[in-house]
Amino acid sequence: MLSARAASLKPSPTLAISAKEKALKAQGIDIAGFGAGEPDFDTPAHIKEAAIKAINDNFTRYTPVTGIDPLKDAIIDKFSRDNGLAYKREEIIVSCGGKHGLYNLFQALFQEGDEVIVPAPFWVSYPPMIELANAKPVILETREEDDYQITPDLLKRYLTPRTKAIVLNYPSNPVGSVFYRENLEAIGKLAVEKGFYLISDEIYEKLVYDYKHVSIASMDPAFKERTIICHGVSKTYAMTGWRIGYSAGPAPIIKAMGNIQSQSTSNPTSVSQMAALAALSGNQDFIGTMVAEFKKRKDFLVKSLRSIEGVTCYDPRGAFYVFPNLNVVVGKKYKDRIVDSSTTLTEILLDDFHTAVVPGVEFGKEGYLRLSFATSMDVIEKGVERIAKAVASMS
Repeated sequence: MLSARAASLKPSPTLAISAKEKALKAQGIDIAGFGAGEPDFDTPAHIKEAAIKAINDNFTRYTPVTGIDPLKDAIIDKFSRDNGLAYKREEIIVSCGGKHGLYNLFQALFQEGDEVIVPAPFWVSYPPMIELANAKPVILETREEDDYQITPDLLKRYLTPRTKAIVLNYPSNPVGSVFYRENLEAIGKLAVEKGFYLISDEIYEKLVYDYKHVSIASMDPAFKERTIICHGVSKTYAMTGWRIGYSAGPAPIIKAMGNIQSQSTSNPTSVSQMAALAALSGNQDFIGTMVAEFKKRKDFLVKSLRSIEGVTCYDPRGAFYVFPNLNVVVGKKYKDRIVDSSTTLTEILLDDFHTAVVPGVEFGKEGYLRLSFATSMDVIEKGVERIAKAVASMS
């Protein structure tokens, strides 16, 4: 009855974990939840006020499909101010969230026979969205011991005449890693030489710790010509539910994305666009406050996980996730159950230890778990204690 396309898809595992977590909490069970990929801060007041004003001003009708000009101008100003990049309105599109922008881009750029390199660990939605565009995701393995870097020699092993693009997510979800400047430069040079596109997902750009973000598009005009930056207000301004993303890139690609958007969702929500305008053009102090709190949680969580015997944990440079290596328990037994995968470990942690995490296999890395520290210190302390107890109970 269903199309092969629909039948091949499974729901987002991160959203599925969050849904199960909420269901258990509704039953009165005390769950230490590390699943959510969204800030636990409230949207700043001036942003909410801009939305309320838009409603009161009856700014509630259709807008241009690709976004209102004042918001595009604010996005252009953001790229100029933060990244030293110059764009025109026709090189900007506003979408119904960052994921929507990526989906439209993949539909506009890829087709059957194309190969798209996706470094692992990867955000869970990249491979399915590439497959929905009838292209083939090619998984490039990176390693914790190498700081999750892509060197030119490593990348060359995965390049073929069919390579259409590489997806770069930095800071990354789920690891929080960033790329060394010299490696970004080498990737850009290969893209120019071999003629593939650079899809640069920079949505965690502002959420960095002792690090200054550098966009690959800003490093060389030739790189910029082959780069599409995918971004949004969700993570930076605690606006996940407002559903506003934006992309910048070559005008023909942006136009194609707009055509696809015009036949699917049409314009992003009018009220949310006004809120995003206030976010990008208003006071930015909120970001520093949020990042400072995230850093405290990150430092505590990394130290606590590393204190568990046999567990290693990469110290993220950005985003709000840790990605600890729990291979120490793979193959061990818990009660009458073999811990044969990160999925099994996740189920045990949720069912028996009331701790919600996401299995690393969903991000292309077996034996790991993703924990979001976009939650309270109380939850973090309680959750780590439960994870330590679970690891100790396996033999």
